[in-house]
Amino acid sequence: MALGALTSWQGFKAHQSHRVDQQRALFLQVARQGALNLTTIDWQHADSDIQRILSSATGTFHDDFANRSQPFIDAVKQAKSTSVGTVTEAALESDGGDVAQALVAVSVKVTAGGAEQAPRAWRMRISVQKVGGEDKVSAVQFVP
Repeated sequence: MALGALTSWQGFKAHQSHRVDQQRALFLQVARQGALNLTTIDWQHADSDIQRILSSATGTFHDDFANRSQPFIDAVKQAKSTSVGTVTEAALESDGGDVAQALVAVSVKVTAGGAEQAPRAWRMRISVQKVGGEDKVSAVQFVP
């Protein structure tokens, strides 16, 4: 009976550990995708690109971005700017239950008015929060 209880306990702990690993991987994937969404914007599709960012955001980040999005869309369209982000590195900095913070390094290629600029390297601290069964970006900070 003791052997059965021990085996059950080990099985439970292994399942719990697997679930935690899956949640951490999901947090990291959402942070990576959030960084890509923020850095990949085409002037010809700016409205849908911004909508993609908003649909994956929550809280004050969502509200602040929504309030500032129209002037941004207008500027991108006027400059005929296209940016394409590529995640070069990403890792979870912390996680706890329904929230996590990830550090994401991104290389961004920008073309404005047909002229390609040198790639830019950005680092972001992205907070992810579980909201109603979905993981969403809740904050973004640029890290020097």
